[in-house]
Amino acid sequence: CIDVEKMPLLTVTARHIAEISNIALPDCHAYVGKNAFSHKAGMHVDGVKKNSKSFEHVEPNDVGNERNILVSEVAGRAVIMDKLRRIAPELTKDSKEVGQIIELLKQQEYMGYQYEAAEASFELLVMRFLKKYKPFFNIEYYKIIGEKSDNTNLLDSAIVKVKVGDKTEISADEGKGPVNAIDKAVRQALGMFYSQLDEVYLVDYKVRVMDSGSATAAIVRVLIETTDGVNAWTTVGASTDIIEASVEALIDSLEYKLVKSIK
Repeated sequence: CIDVEKMPLLTVTARHIAEISNIALPDCHAYVGKNAFSHKAGMHVDGVKKNSKSFEHVEPNDVGNERNILVSEVAGRAVIMDKLRRIAPELTKDSKEVGQIIELLKQQEYMGYQYEAAEASFELLVMRFLKKYKPFFNIEYYKIIGEKSDNTNLLDSAIVKVKVGDKTEISADEGKGPVNAIDKAVRQALGMFYSQLDEVYLVDYKVRVMDSGSATAAIVRVLIETTDGVNAWTTVGASTDIIEASVEALIDSLEYKLVKSIK
């Protein structure tokens, strides 16, 4: 029912309608989902590169989507190189930095991080390692205050001190829970410097316990999906402190938007 020349608009149209309708488009949705053309593991990825039609019955571009090679601790050098071409095209498979990045990825995943679902954090990880960019801001201090009583209207509070260049800004705000409070406080402080962050908001927040045997002392992995109304990206944080993991993922989400805005 759709003209061939209009089919490349399918993905952007579906995501735009989902945005207007305030509906989270499932990642596994056929054709338009974020993972519709995702591939993982060495032999599978190698097969896709040699003959994509053996795994995909349509080209991703034909429906306005893109192929996504997932990064993980089992990823081979070819998979890492596929990602690095967009970040550091000067690197080759024989570059010593490639081996170092693979080792760094393994270390990070051992600590609780996972990048196959958080490629924005992976991109920032590589850029930091290669010294490809200078952070747009630093959170020098934050404090969260929460209390519980019979008053169901109580809100958590957060105070943050943010440094941008040689300037600092202290901000405070309230939220429905500690993560919401610090999210609002950080955005309020950064709004003084980066107006483009006004269009960014969180659409999904996931927490996963990595070692249930450690009970409440376990490492938790936090995944945050963020959008600016056009693009969406996911970032990750990991720590035994759920607030610290959340802040780490939140910082990455804002940094990624600023990196893409500058580009």
